[in-house]
Amino acid sequence: MRKLCVAIIGLVSIFVCNSPVNADDGYRLWLRYDLVSNSQRLKEYRQQVKEWMIEGNSSTMAAAKHEMQIGLHGLLGLKIPEATHLGGSGMLIAATYQNSRLLSGLSLSNELQKASSEGFVILTRKLNGNSATIITANTDIGVLYGVFHFLRLLQTGGDIAALDVVSYPKIKLRTLNHWDNLKGTVERGYAGFSIWDWHTLPIYVKQRYTDYARANASIGINGAVMNNVNADPLILTRPYLLKAEALANVFRTYGIRMYVSANFDAPIKLGRLKSADPLDPQVRQWWKDKAREIYSLIPDFGGFLVKANSEGEPGPQGYGRTHANGANMLAEAVKPYGGIVMWRAFVYSYDAKDRAKQAYEEFTPLDGKFADNVLLQVKNGPLDFQPREPFSPLFGAMPKTNMMMEFQITMEYLGQGTSTVYLAPLFKETLESDTYARGKGSTIAHVIDGSLDGHALTGIAGVSNIGADQDWTGNIFGQSSWYAFGRLAWNHDLSSREIADEWIKMTFSNDSDVIKSIENIMMPSRETVVNYMDPLGLTMIFGYDHHYGPGPWIDYSPHPDWNSTYYHRADSLGVGFDRTKTGSDAVNQYHSPLSDKFASLTECPSEHLLWFHHIPWDYKMKSGKTLWDEICCYYYVGVDSVRAMQRTWNSLKGRIDDERWRNEQMLLEIQQEDAVWWRNACVLYFQTLSRMPIPEGLEQPDNTLEYYKSLSFPNAPGRW
Repeated sequence: MRKLCVAIIGLVSIFVCNSPVNADDGYRLWLRYDLVSNSQRLKEYRQQVKEWMIEGNSSTMAAAKHEMQIGLHGLLGLKIPEATHLGGSGMLIAATYQNSRLLSGLSLSNELQKASSEGFVILTRKLNGNSATIITANTDIGVLYGVFHFLRLLQTGGDIAALDVVSYPKIKLRTLNHWDNLKGTVERGYAGFSIWDWHTLPIYVKQRYTDYARANASIGINGAVMNNVNADPLILTRPYLLKAEALANVFRTYGIRMYVSANFDAPIKLGRLKSADPLDPQVRQWWKDKAREIYSLIPDFGGFLVKANSEGEPGPQGYGRTHANGANMLAEAVKPYGGIVMWRAFVYSYDAKDRAKQAYEEFTPLDGKFADNVLLQVKNGPLDFQPREPFSPLFGAMPKTNMMMEFQITMEYLGQGTSTVYLAPLFKETLESDTYARGKGSTIAHVIDGSLDGHALTGIAGVSNIGADQDWTGNIFGQSSWYAFGRLAWNHDLSSREIADEWIKMTFSNDSDVIKSIENIMMPSRETVVNYMDPLGLTMIFGYDHHYGPGPWIDYSPHPDWNSTYYHRADSLGVGFDRTKTGSDAVNQYHSPLSDKFASLTECPSEHLLWFHHIPWDYKMKSGKTLWDEICCYYYVGVDSVRAMQRTWNSLKGRIDDERWRNEQMLLEIQQEDAVWWRNACVLYFQTLSRMPIPEGLEQPDNTLEYYKSLSFPNAPGRW
């Protein structure tokens, strides 16, 4: 307990002491407990919170206590006294209901039943005849979540006079997937190196690990996969399990369970077995023994994440077995301890007629064959985290299987760490998509929260954008997508704008003009990137390997589906991938009436047009423009939108701290140059095939196509 208190007290200096007028390096994230700027609200809050008390002795309740202490002190600008007994009005009480002597007289059974194991209740009630604010839950972690929610209300200027809040997560497992390598690099990571220093663990446990856990708890994230899905088997050796144990001991206080990515061939590489065949009794026993060892060190270990038979990673198909055989073997090993297996559906072969179809074809025959503690983890789209894809048809296609969403928070294909892109609109676009699997209203949100098919084991994962940079994400706006992921994982009914509004108020200012200006940058930012990268359903036209800049001309990979030309199919006649019945017939993987809509050239949404159709360059669009002119206009609008973002941000000089303002100004300059690069390279390349002029009035590219083709980035971040 003493070590915990010292660690948490250390947070006061890190997260609270900075004044908004001083430079801000972004380390405090959205937990900037600075003085409430609205004088009227501040006066109200001081009247409504005059004393506070937290009951409970666990490490989690100690964390809640210190959070309340530093939060109230920073936000209200006063040292609000900690009470030892019920006094007058203005009492704030936080306690686990079943263990509270102060709340035993309140009837809260209905509220607490709804809150379940992780949710919380915040109410304004009379205690001893005086008004009190009560934060309670069925568990200690629920109380901690409630404390964070209450402080969020103060940070965002909410009314706390008459609270009646019951909040609980709609999804059970809310995890971050860290693609961090044991050597300290991060695959597709753009915020520096890994935050995990495996070399100095388990003895040197950095304060940053506690700060990480605290930030995740503040938005309800309850799981973390520590290592890359391209897993090094060493993570399962005892020296590394001892290192993992040290991290798990930090995370436990904040309700976060640890998971690791497992290499399927570990029995061969570590156990010296001749096979990793999931039906081999020796192999099964090896995994059972390994699970026993892990749980002896980490009793609340969450389980395994597995990438198998994909991009060269080993898997059960190497032994003539199915994905279900492989997943179920691991599920059997961890089930006695309450563990689960998250089995990734990201699979493809290099000779597929249409890579977008393969996961569906490979997994749908296995519906109902996975163990009940297995989740099939499916990327939001059928390809690979593109700026825009239609949703994966696996959602809604496997009613007997626990389905888990996988989003990418790190922006591998969205300009990476230098671009300003708020990803909540992308997340919401997917979650709100209707699969029509059980008729209208069968949204993906209802697939992954279990309500569509009656599943209790549910999950959502986000590929982390967190690294060793001081501001955690390499770009202050990268924090907004981490924040949005957590908030949507807790409650997918929140809107992108609601979440943006919260994050801006907590991160920058409650000033209405500042909020409006930053929202005007954030809300269209994802669409802006789509416009200057992949308009109208174009996809996978990125530079080879590094995925940073444009490369629509890439056609030299030995793997056909690593070539941009495989995806856009541009020729002298037109552009686009025919996925109707005259082509790959991928539309048939979707339920009617959506499949019919995608298959119709006139009814297909414009944002997916070239994903599903190969269209002549001179085809007349609904706008009246030819397809060629429409594509050009999207690219140019994308550039103009980035320049508008720059103007808006520049107008905020002096309204927020200089350090973050200057950092973002420089990053937006990089993004503007990147947008022009994308626009010019793509328009010039496609022009060689369309043989049509760039529409009159648009600025001409200032470099040749040959120049753009010559650009090389052998040391681009994230290539490790």
